[in-house]
Amino acid sequence: MHSSYLAFLPTDLRPDPALRPERTWWNHRGHRVHIERVVRPGAPVRMLLVHGAGGHAAAVWPFAALAAGQGFEVVVPDLPGYGRTRVPARRGIRYQDWVDCLTDLVRAEHAADPRPLVLLGASMGGMLAYEAAARTGLAAAVVATCLIDPRLPQVRSAIARRPWLGRYGARLLLPAVDNLRVPIRWMANMPAMSGNSALTRLVSTDPLGGGVRMPLGFLRTYLTSVPHVEPENFTTCPVWLVHPGADTWTPLSLSEQFFERITAPKKLTVLAGAGHYPVETPGVHQLTRALAELRTEIAS
Repeated sequence: MHSSYLAFLPTDLRPDPALRPERTWWNHRGHRVHIERVVRPGAPVRMLLVHGAGGHAAAVWPFAALAAGQGFEVVVPDLPGYGRTRVPARRGIRYQDWVDCLTDLVRAEHAADPRPLVLLGASMGGMLAYEAAARTGLAAAVVATCLIDPRLPQVRSAIARRPWLGRYGARLLLPAVDNLRVPIRWMANMPAMSGNSALTRLVSTDPLGGGVRMPLGFLRTYLTSVPHVEPENFTTCPVWLVHPGADTWTPLSLSEQFFERITAPKKLTVLAGAGHYPVETPGVHQLTRALAELRTEIAS
């Protein structure tokens, strides 16, 4: 599975085949969370990589490999309902389970290792990384490929498979149907994942990622979620937005509405020519350089 996604990276950025993640497990509130790691005791900075609604650890392995190549130790969890994480009842998963899982994992990782910890969130994982940083105060920096606030009507319309579903979904998804599980690709605008049809197909049909079935309660609670700290009050750590420039799913203008309100030091890098899953040149090379710059800045 890892190699399937790595094949979409430019050849000059593909990692040494010897680079393999170490599979570990973490027990959290009845969930057995699968976590992949690139362990580097000598690395000055660690990174926790957060996937979105179409991903899992193997699906974001190309970005974990890029981070490892720039000197980070890397931690990549499968959030409940995705990847190889084992949950007692999938129908009971709610967005708060993702927030709690990531927040508690940040605390656990920080307690186990004092090195600076960067949170890198891809897609929906960007706001999750922001949320975990806000709740814990333990992140050295947040890096996000997008920062989409589901409270905004234009965000809801963009992320949904059909605009009407985004506009009215929060009202149509009643608690009475929370436990009904549906394919995530029915609800999310997966066709906009990438301009590369093969990559879009891989993500959308991946049985551990874009092909999973999630309860409607997860979607309802995501659409009605509110940040723990509003951006005007966020001063925990620097926030770097590394936004794909050719993202037709969540355009830069949607992320800017949240990003521009952040009080903490921040930096915007637009990844030229890159889609929502940013593997195109030259954008992915810009992403690689940004990670190297951040590691140097935090380690100095």
